[in-house]
Amino acid sequence: MIWGSWLCLLSPLAGVLAITLAGTAISRRTAGVLATLSTTIAFGGAVWAFVDLVGRSGAERSRLDTSWTWLGADGLHFGLSILVDPLSVFMMLVVSGVGSLIVGYSIGYMDGDDEERRYFAYMALFVFSMLLLVQGGNLLLLLVGWGLVGLSSYLLIGFHQERPSAIAAAKKAFIMNAFGDATFALALFLLILHAKSIGFGALGEVHGTTANLVALGLLGGAVAKSAQLPLHTWLPDAMEGPTPVSALIHAATMVTAGVYLVVRCHEVFELAPKIEDLAAILGALTLLMAGLIALVQTDIKRVIAYSTMSQIGYMFLGAGLGAYANGMFHLMTHAFFKALLFLAAGIVIHALAGEQDMRNMGGLRRLMPATYWFFSIGALALVGLPPFAGFFSKDSLLAATLDGGWLGWLLWSAGIVGTFLTGLYTYRMLFLVFHGDLSPYAREHHHTHHGKEGPATMVWPVAVLAVLSLVGGWIQFAPFWTPVSDFLGDVAEPLVEAHGWQELLSSVLAPVVGLLGVGLAWWLYGARRVAVPRLGFAQRVLERKLYWDELYDWVFYRPAAFVSRAWLRWIERPVIGGSAVGLALGARESGELVSETQTGYLRTYALALAAGLAVLVVVFISVK
Repeated sequence: MIWGSWLCLLSPLAGVLAITLAGTAISRRTAGVLATLSTTIAFGGAVWAFVDLVGRSGAERSRLDTSWTWLGADGLHFGLSILVDPLSVFMMLVVSGVGSLIVGYSIGYMDGDDEERRYFAYMALFVFSMLLLVQGGNLLLLLVGWGLVGLSSYLLIGFHQERPSAIAAAKKAFIMNAFGDATFALALFLLILHAKSIGFGALGEVHGTTANLVALGLLGGAVAKSAQLPLHTWLPDAMEGPTPVSALIHAATMVTAGVYLVVRCHEVFELAPKIEDLAAILGALTLLMAGLIALVQTDIKRVIAYSTMSQIGYMFLGAGLGAYANGMFHLMTHAFFKALLFLAAGIVIHALAGEQDMRNMGGLRRLMPATYWFFSIGALALVGLPPFAGFFSKDSLLAATLDGGWLGWLLWSAGIVGTFLTGLYTYRMLFLVFHGDLSPYAREHHHTHHGKEGPATMVWPVAVLAVLSLVGGWIQFAPFWTPVSDFLGDVAEPLVEAHGWQELLSSVLAPVVGLLGVGLAWWLYGARRVAVPRLGFAQRVLERKLYWDELYDWVFYRPAAFVSRAWLRWIERPVIGGSAVGLALGARESGELVSETQTGYLRTYALALAAGLAVLVVVFISVK
């Protein structure tokens, strides 16, 4: 299993190096093939590790392998180590499997772009960074992967460098995540100070205030990376990147990192129960907020982006209460149907010459029937209707919250409301894009030069994801069979676990409430029985995304800009700049005075020399 894990980690890195070093010596399409091949080999390595791991039991299922130790000081040893256990292998399968499909899809989507080589090098780097994050054998390596994931997202969100909006979105994502990186690093420093270790085992050795501070620092990093309240504002703007980038960020890499961190570091969170509860509460608030904002979005990618924030909120809700395996299972099924939705939307955007505004779509079911059915499967899985993947994972997660006391019941209620919102905004999107009359814009701009649905390299990954979204949830059907929970149980034993009536209540009520949302969407947008009402002030608030951007502008940007202008006007220019100017003027005036002694006459220089000697003689005689 060790060799498979190293192959999984290093294969995408080899792809990055090959594409970068080859440069223009290879074609743009070859760069795409190399990136796809390297991530596919990584998936093969993950499967190898999984098969080997399944054949083991107990302590043999966890192994730390160190390639070399590159630094040691005061009893601390920092090495290039990978941790191979059920949790890391589970994430390896998701990241490399879904990632390879997305990278392969990019060959068709990015065809003809002048910067394809750079794009595919970045994509392979993104996959490598996430694999380093989930395989890192200690918190330092996890932090390195954490930072590389942030760098990769910055490069890909701002891939279209000619667009100011893309550059602004990339900077926003980088800065917002840098705040979380800082809290993560501070937590690591505290751990080193008190536990004298950077290993995951040291997380259980801190207590009291230290445990709370370490858990809070880790939660700050997780909240930023997974776009949860209040560090969520970067994710909708990240849609400025190419559509496959959005799929990779949302389904397989960046936003799932926060959930993984909470589960991996569950020991310290269990020692800080208030912080763990805070994680669950933030997840619940995020899933409600994102669901409401998604109702008024007009950009198809932004609707799907807000759905990601909402679904990650479910995962935080579960992991925060201690339903670790349930949260990870939903992470896996979410990767299937969220990648499917983004890539199916990408086919639509590609066919409409880059258009993303749903108001310019409509009636596309006639032009793109296969894409419509792919998108419908993703929508059904997102809402959580049986027998699609989301039903098995999300409803089981909700059921587990009912074992969490009064807080669990409160969070379960939030999750049920979120299910209604999911049905409403998901099918609002589907009806606006695919149903109704064909829009004039679609009639004019739809092109078929790659076939009716798009090139084969785009269609087949979407078809694979559609199958996974349809049957992937059957891997676990609690309480009848629970292989995912059993597999992950050795790493993170659950604190809450659903009983029979809890499973039944959630499995019946959640789909029914989701169907109510779908029915309302059909009434308003499908059948168009009534005019969609505007909600006045409430709608304006939602369209402004609850004014979070404005809040950060007033609280952080404007004060910083004011201080910088005041510093420039009152300190830098008059004091620092004035001092420098004064020194320069003094030097110039001294030079002018000295220059007056340079007459060019020999007798003047001889007189000056004689006067100097006379002064020295007088001084010498006086001293004697």
